[in-house]
Amino acid sequence: QVQLVESGGGLVQPGGSLRLSCAASGRNFRIYAMGWYRQAPGKQRELVAAIPNPGTTNYADSVKGRFTISRDNDKTTYNLQMNSLKPEDTAVYYCAANAIVGDSRSDLWGQGTQVTVSS
Repeated sequence: QVQLVESGGGLVQPGGSLRLSCAASGRNFRIYAMGWYRQAPGKQRELVAAIPNPGTTNYADSVKGRFTISRDNDKTTYNLQMNSLKPEDTAVYYCAANAIVGDSRSDLWGQGTQVTVSS
């Protein structure tokens, strides 16, 4: 079984920074695409940033220039660097991945981590 575990959420003041990490663990798997999503209270889950394939990154317009998605060299840890945070960035952030587990395609989700931007 493959799991995604997020870390790095918390409370930060407007203008501050946070770095989220998503660690994949398990056996016999390969991640070929991943993304960070967020869901604020009363709103639909939205895609924030993604690495759809190696060397390509996509960002929601609302976070362009402020957030950076990256992947560690081990290819099992993904990060979201969030700078110049705004109160509207407050949400539960989830990492998600498309993976091959064994010989089957699988869509994976983490449990979520809370990010609160408030003074």
